[in-house]
Order: sequence, then C-alpha cells, then structure tokens
Amino acid sequence: MSLPAAEFQWVADLIKRESSIIIGAGKEYLVLARLLPLAREAGEANVGDYLAKIRKSVDRAAIQAIVDALTTNETSWFRDQVPFQALTETVLPQLLTARASQRHLRIWSAACSSGQETYSLAITVQEFLPAGWSYEIFASDISGEMVARAQTGQYSQIEVNRGLPAKMLVHYFERHGAAWRIAPALRQKVTFQRLNLAAPPPAVAPFDLVFLRNVLIYFDIPTKQTVLRNIGRLMRPDAWLFLGAAESTIGIDDSFERAAAGKTFAYQLRKPESAPADRNGVMAGARTNR
Repeated sequence: MSLPAAEFQWVADLIKRESSIIIGAGKEYLVLARLLPLAREAGEANVGDYLAKIRKSVDRAAIQAIVDALTTNETSWFRDQVPFQALTETVLPQLLTARASQRHLRIWSAACSSGQETYSLAITVQEFLPAGWSYEIFASDISGEMVARAQTGQYSQIEVNRGLPAKMLVHYFERHGAAWRIAPALRQKVTFQRLNLAAPPPAVAPFDLVFLRNVLIYFDIPTKQTVLRNIGRLMRPDAWLFLGAAESTIGIDDSFERAAAGKTFAYQLRKPESAPADRNGVMAGARTNR
C-alpha cells in the first residue's frame, strides 16, 4: 500500500498547521500506519480514499482525529529518572528557600501525553514538600484524546508496570476493576487543558517549574523559538525549565541559560546584566540622594 504524494503533503501541511509538528519526506509509512485504523473505522478501503473524503469536507472532528493519531505519545512513569532526581536534589530545595513566604509552587507539565509524567511530578512534589506547603500542576497537550485520557487518571496493569514503583502504586492509586486509578487527593492537584504550544500562551499565573521534555525535537527552528518564547513568558524569573536529553535552548533562544541540576542540566531565564558603572562608581541610569 502506498500513499499518493498529494495526500501525504496534505497531511504534512495539516499537522504543521494544527500542531506545528514537522512530518518530513520519508514518513509516508508512519502516516499509513497511524491512519489506517481511522480509515477502516470510517468504512474506507485505504488511507488514500479516507484522506480524499476528508479533504472534501470540513469535519473538525475527523481532522482532530488525524492530529491525535499522528502526534507522538510515548511516555512512562518517572521517565529517564535523572530529571526527577534533580528535582529532589537541587530544584525543589532551592524553590523551598525562594518561596518560603508563599509556601506554594506552580508547575507546568507541557505535552503531558496520557498523564504519566504529570502524575510522576505530582508524586515527586507530594513526597518532597514539607507540611504547610501546597502545589498545583497545569498539564497540557496538543491531543484532545490524550488530555481526555489523562484526566481519567486510569491506567492498565501494563501501563503502571512501566516505571512505577510498587510502593507508589499502592499509596497513590486505587483499584478500578482490572485497572488502576489515581487517588482523588492527588488527582485534584492537576488541571488539564488542550493547548498548542506554538499558539499565544494562555493567561495564567507564572510557573516555578516547567517540564517540556522530548517535544522540541519535532519542531523546526522558528517553531522552537516561538515555543520557548511562549514558555519563557510564563516562567517566574528564577523558575526552572527541563527539556529532553537531546534538546537544548543553546543557539535557539538566548534568553535562557543552562544551569546544573543534580546529575543533569536544566534551563533558567538569563539574569539581566548589570548596567556598567561610570568612573565615579555610580551605575548608569541610577539616581543619588541629594
């Protein structure tokens, strides 16, 4: 089975427009594999016929289904481990000192997929914060299907086996038939929303910590710059940004600088450089009392 070039280009343009993700030449096999179930569900013989039908209509539900099918949703509990160790060893201790007067943290789990990373963050923070502290997590994803799944907080036995320690499963989950569901006390800490990271950022209070891991790799340079700019606008001056191991802000957005975080690196907004002092030792633009 092959996909006509015109149909593939239409899909690539659609995904770029709707999610800013780039599907380059040579990924026809991926489009075919991901869209074949949708074609069969719609009663079409093949993906080409299915796309031809969609192109003639203005069916937003069908278009969103295509976007959901073609956005990557690979995830697991405490994925890669090291970033979560960095939270407890470096980031959270520093934030506890910096937020001692508020005793409240705001966290953004961007590109949350089906929620494993988001709830991993919740568990980490829940176990680390001392009594009297509170936190909230804003979780977002381009896929409406993934957001809906994450909101349920329900996972199969196979899914919870992917990186979730048994003691945390027992403590933070409840049995729900053959599946497991996040306990209400933890679930209420999280708010989920469908969000395109390349679109204008939402009007929300700034965050102390942002997880944007393994997302930038799917964008071209201009889109990476837009996403990082949007993220930066929603970070407090001393907030922390975690990217994937193969991702960096270096050479893309100079408003960030790399900072050591345990055994890995994270990113913070670059501090404004001090204004140069004149030869009398007075900072340029400063006023003296008379």
